[in-house]
Amino acid sequence: MATLRLGDTAPDFTQDSSIGPISFHEWLGDSWGILFSHPADYTPVCTTELGATAKLAEEFKKRNVKPIALSVDPVESHKGWITDINETQGAEVNFPIIADADRKVSELYDLIHPNASTTATVRSVFIIDPNKKIRLTLTYPASTGRNFNEILRVIDSLQLTEYHSVATPANWEDGDDVVIVPSITDPEVLKQKFPKGYKAVKPYLRLTPQPNK
Repeated sequence: MATLRLGDTAPDFTQDSSIGPISFHEWLGDSWGILFSHPADYTPVCTTELGATAKLAEEFKKRNVKPIALSVDPVESHKGWITDINETQGAEVNFPIIADADRKVSELYDLIHPNASTTATVRSVFIIDPNKKIRLTLTYPASTGRNFNEILRVIDSLQLTEYHSVATPANWEDGDDVVIVPSITDPEVLKQKFPKGYKAVKPYLRLTPQPNK
């Protein structure tokens, strides 16, 4: 299986889940999506991660993002695990967990890394846009829980830069100044696109207030 790269179409699939069978592209519809994998059910780090995702439900909703998790365990195991997650994390899991018992989705998304484990999926994240294109991939070791504030930050950056001619600098947070893309040089276009003005630190490094604020 070739590694999925940025800009590739996220592979479609139909697979059982904690809420019943899911046809992935149809389920996504015109939303952004986050597909994130877990080594197994009833694992401590993943329990905290799914709880964190559930608590961010409103944050994902206002960004038009649908989260979906994956583990290689079967549906009944997922349902029992969700009960534990809700109890221990003070949350209510309100998104599906794919039951990838036959490893079909794991193979499509290259989630089995034999040098890490021959059976468990690695802890990967895919951010997918409404055109079903992969916009970000992250893979963590089993020992390190994901930072969901960073995932939200990346979504904010992707959605901002998708619709405005800007990029986000190092450590950018929503509301900070952004960078004007170097391809825009015409003064009239600059004035039209960035009416708040900009600061040219260097000809190639121009900072402007966030356009959608």
